[in-house]
Amino acid sequence: MHEPTAVPRPKQRFEPAMVLGSALRILPPAARMVLQGGADARAAAAQHWKPGFSEAACRATTAGDDASLWLGPDEFLLISPQQISLSAALGAIPHSLVDVSHRQVGFELSGPDCVVWLNGGCALDLHLNAFPVGMCTRTGFAKADIVLWRQAADVFHVEVWRSFLDYTTGLLAEISLS
Repeated sequence: MHEPTAVPRPKQRFEPAMVLGSALRILPPAARMVLQGGADARAAAAQHWKPGFSEAACRATTAGDDASLWLGPDEFLLISPQQISLSAALGAIPHSLVDVSHRQVGFELSGPDCVVWLNGGCALDLHLNAFPVGMCTRTGFAKADIVLWRQAADVFHVEVWRSFLDYTTGLLAEISLS
């Protein structure tokens, strides 16, 4: 009887930090919550959440280091370096507030080529006229789901599931070498 042999795991071809250098920066740990709720829930939460909530589709609002990213008509991703505590403010108002801090990680991609690199795996039109500063959306980057937020003409904040971080940054590194 043959013993199964272990199949060696392929190594990543490129170390993203070495290839992308200062263009790629893993962001510090942060609290992340997904808030789903109507206007009443947003109004109650906004009394304790300084960035508030955008009424415009696909836009982010910020206050200091805290941010609210519009993901859908009644869905927002809240990001903060501090714990986010809105449960008491929301009380009995119909809503869903889910901590996704363990699931996601953020990184920043910047520089004059960042749009080209992102378009290597993302089908969105990322031209500044089509995807202006402050715009955010949930989209795909190759086979990974991401949240993409343009913070400046040549700076993007990318939220990705932690298990896809190596995949997305490795693919960005490969694209950058093309």
